[in-house]
Amino acid sequence: MIANATAQNAAPLANDIRDIKPPVAIPNGWEWFWWGIAVLAAIAAIILLWQWWRKKKLNVPVIPPVPAHIRAKQKLEEALALIAQPKPFVIAVSDTARTYLEERFTFRAPERTTEEFLRELGGTDLLTGEQKQSLGGFLESCDLVKFAKYEPREPELRELHSSAVRLVEETEPAEAKAETGKAETNSRKQS
Repeated sequence: MIANATAQNAAPLANDIRDIKPPVAIPNGWEWFWWGIAVLAAIAAIILLWQWWRKKKLNVPVIPPVPAHIRAKQKLEEALALIAQPKPFVIAVSDTARTYLEERFTFRAPERTTEEFLRELGGTDLLTGEQKQSLGGFLESCDLVKFAKYEPREPELRELHSSAVRLVEETEPAEAKAETGKAETNSRKQS
């Protein structure tokens, strides 16, 4: 009976003992303050980076485009390296002349056949009559090499090249001609 009573008293005591509770976090008023400061610092950093990037983007130097006549003269000079190969040489010279005319006068030249191009050019006042006639002869000579398998000798190729250079020089803007004249005068004075 005593053993029975002890077992009865032990049962409520066993249920009475519990494990230790974890510590309770006591809210700190400064925690929100520091989180707020961190968020404001992040926003400020983002704004500063954005302004720096925008300023850097605006400070990129703008390189003026190379004028069409200068680019055409450079390509014509480069084409001289192909003079030993008539067809590639003539294609380079012809394409340079057509591209130059398109860029200089906003006249669609490269996509048209020679006949279409010359017919449309004939109806404009972009070139003088002599220039139109010279250009027609130039393009027809180029077509002979490109499509009729004609293989001209070097003197003929040099004449085609000279014709293209002459076309560019005759049609370059007046301001460019004036600058070229000043540069030539200055170089003669220095000599």
